[in-house]
Amino acid sequence: MRVLVADEFPKAQLEALRGLGLTVDYRPPLKGDELAAAARDVSILVVRSTEVTQKVFEQATALSLVIRAGAGVNTIDVKAASEHGVYVANCPGQNATAVAELTWGLILAVDRKIPDAVAALREGKWQKKKFSSARGLYGRTLGIVGVGNIGTAVGQRGRAFGMRVLAHSRSLTSSRAGELGFERGESPLAVARESDVLTIHVPASKETKGLISAQVLAALPPGSLFVNTSRADVVDQQALLKEARSGRIWVAADVFEGEPKTGEAPFSSELTKLPNVYGTHHIGASTDQAQSAIAEETVRIVDSFLSGGVVPNCVNIARRTPASHQLIVRHHDKVGVLANVLDAIREAGINAQEIENTVFEGAASACCKIQLDSRPSDEVLSRIRSRTGEVIFADLVELRESTPVKYPVAG
Repeated sequence: MRVLVADEFPKAQLEALRGLGLTVDYRPPLKGDELAAAARDVSILVVRSTEVTQKVFEQATALSLVIRAGAGVNTIDVKAASEHGVYVANCPGQNATAVAELTWGLILAVDRKIPDAVAALREGKWQKKKFSSARGLYGRTLGIVGVGNIGTAVGQRGRAFGMRVLAHSRSLTSSRAGELGFERGESPLAVARESDVLTIHVPASKETKGLISAQVLAALPPGSLFVNTSRADVVDQQALLKEARSGRIWVAADVFEGEPKTGEAPFSSELTKLPNVYGTHHIGASTDQAQSAIAEETVRIVDSFLSGGVVPNCVNIARRTPASHQLIVRHHDKVGVLANVLDAIREAGINAQEIENTVFEGAASACCKIQLDSRPSDEVLSRIRSRTGEVIFADLVELRESTPVKYPVAG
């Protein structure tokens, strides 16, 4: 089985993939048509920042699994993957420490104006008086929107700095906030109103696009700091530019609207030209520790897929199927038994949504559970039950609602 690694990947983990018996084609960086052509005969594709478009799925007919060696999957056409029956997985949480560290690097840099001080020294200027003024962080309020792995890590470091942590997330309960030592905010707006520093840690999605609105930004107190190390489109960029231009708030960002998709390219942004805006080059996850952790998780996903057909962190398995009934067939473990059962279902025009067959000790008998999208007639059931040399017993259970699919929980 061939795996194509189309972005930079640590050597040790490349060897680990080969150790799983895979033929590893390491070709960073592949883009566009070149990627589609290279992936044509591979079973597994591993990418970091490289886009995986619909064209890749159309041409790579042998492709079974795409792994994003990172947290998000916004660079992968997940819809096209699902239409072609390809699993898509990511590596959530593995870059949390790295992004949290960069977030705090930006916060400290703004508070103490470190980049400006370094620039002055390089210009031969000693300006102690100018750089002696700082608000400090101890005792101030750190607001967090998005309390996943990264947001939690940022908040824990905020507590270590002696800050009050006020956090909001759709899934954050008061009980969980208390366990973390945080306070729970009712909404992004409520958190912004009380924040000396507001930092954002939500994934890019339809639900989060523009989550940090003009109203939220306007609610920040004068002199406060807004930090974004998640994605640019979770923030109303025009509103952010307006607030930054006014000089009312400070801004620190690792992500920008229209940022280049390659490692080196010209880039112009009105936001980055402002003296009260500090920025980095979308490098949040770019530490040796994070890349090693992500690569190890990638190998774990591949190993699980190869050894048991299970894809950890899969993002495109249906949470619910259209199944309305479950057929339970206890049968002798013989060749063709299930084929005959499925023939009867097929001839009735019924679609099998999920099939699970469990073999009992000794391999003399087994139990098969088949979820169906409609109820088979009594005649179909009688036909299945009549095969007494094969079927021990068959029963039908009505499912009360569309059945949740069992899938591995993201780690």
